[in-house]
Amino acid sequence: MTLRILLLLCLLTPSAYAGRVDTGDPRLDAIFRILTGNHFADKAEALAKLAASPHPKRYELLEGVLSGRLRVLKKSGRLVWATKKGHKYLATDVLSGEPLGEFKRRKLKKIAINNRLRRVIRGILATRDLDSGDPARRLKSVQALLANPSPAQATLLAPRLEKETDPAVREAMQLVLALGRLASDAPRVRLQAIAMVGDSLQPVARQALVRLAASDPDPRVKQAAQDALGKIEDRVKLFAQIETLFFGLSLGSVLVLAAIGLAITFGVMGVINMAHGELIMLGAYTTYLIQRLLPETTGLALLLAIPAAFMVSGVVGIAIERGVIRFLYGRPLETLLATFGISLILQQTARTLISPQNVPVANPGFMSGSWQVNPVLSLTYNRMYIILFCLLVFAGLFLVLKRTRLGLQVRAVSQNRAMARAMGVHSARVDALTFGLGSGIAGIAGVALSQLTNVGPNLGQAYIVDSFMVVVFGGVGNLWGTLIGGLGLGVANKFLEPWAGAVMAKILILVFVILFIQKRPRGLFPQKGRAAEG
Repeated sequence: MTLRILLLLCLLTPSAYAGRVDTGDPRLDAIFRILTGNHFADKAEALAKLAASPHPKRYELLEGVLSGRLRVLKKSGRLVWATKKGHKYLATDVLSGEPLGEFKRRKLKKIAINNRLRRVIRGILATRDLDSGDPARRLKSVQALLANPSPAQATLLAPRLEKETDPAVREAMQLVLALGRLASDAPRVRLQAIAMVGDSLQPVARQALVRLAASDPDPRVKQAAQDALGKIEDRVKLFAQIETLFFGLSLGSVLVLAAIGLAITFGVMGVINMAHGELIMLGAYTTYLIQRLLPETTGLALLLAIPAAFMVSGVVGIAIERGVIRFLYGRPLETLLATFGISLILQQTARTLISPQNVPVANPGFMSGSWQVNPVLSLTYNRMYIILFCLLVFAGLFLVLKRTRLGLQVRAVSQNRAMARAMGVHSARVDALTFGLGSGIAGIAGVALSQLTNVGPNLGQAYIVDSFMVVVFGGVGNLWGTLIGGLGLGVANKFLEPWAGAVMAKILILVFVILFIQKRPRGLFPQKGRAAEG
């Protein structure tokens, strides 16, 4: 009985802390007396007053309320930063930064907030950079408001919208204002807001329109929302097609890089080189090994890998031509079997010397990430660089074949080997250099592929059939045919994938090429020359 009386007296006796706050600033004292109370409606008004005050630490104090680090010493009423240290808290005065010592948890009063107040604080913090001189910071601040648009934001953004000069920031502000007005009770205001967001691709705008189209009590608003959604969906489909085209061009660029070296050797020498895929693999492994030597500079490693891969694959290609293929000219079946055996040897060598498993090659910083064109269209940097790299390689090879002595001899041998020999061209030397050039280009293709996929012993096998298909479709020995054929087949494959599936798309492309070759056996761009028919 005595214990119960004592407990009752303790509950009824006022504590040392009774809502008293002492910061040295009367305005902050009044605000935080409300914040330490129990009335959440009053706390919302107090937070708004704190945000509107000219105090230099207002945003820092709001962050402290949100994180729970801002507390009040019950005994003295001082507002402090509380940092946990073991089982106690280290208290520091909020304004002066004076250390006040360590306190137990029960000695500190935490400012209680609910989810609604948390959203209010986050909304206030999101607006801290609205008056920044940097347009990027203003845009980021406005975009943060899109997560929780409300009518109350109109009073915050409306006066700033009139003074805003940056087009991107103005557009974002108008979207936030329109989304806030979509929740208005007046149908006329909602209709005006729908007109403002009718061209927006932001997901939050589409979600708001979906809600209005499904449940708005006014039929005019519901119809307007449905019409706006229809226009937005049409734009989304358009950008989806653009994205598919981009992926198709990137796939086509890979096919061009893989096939362009084969187009040279196959076109000039008539050799079906089944080891071409392994020459691509050697270029990819060269990139991997150089990156292991320079792990801290992936960008430099990638740049060094381009000439290194060309040299490695080119030297191996010349060795294959001098050691095997030169003895098998005129016997295509034996050449095919011999190069197939070489491909198996190169695969097993890679498994033995490096690893039987796939190995990763990191992307340098400038190839990581993506370019966000708009909320529904994103273009990855690595694929953009692959497309650009493909065009540069094509241009370089085109200049070599059109502007150099070697290129002249290669074209002469490819068009009429007997006449070229009669004119003094050393065809055996041209064959070796041509095979080395095509093999070196295959190595460069391996560098590009290492940025899109893991590197393994079977890397080249995935592209050998596609390479031959591109060469035959574009026209044997024709660079322009290889470029247009590779890009065309890549784009067609990506447009077929969504409704036919990846495997069926490849089958359909193969069937198309077979039927096309039946109609045009020499491909899109037939080789020219007196001996071309032979």
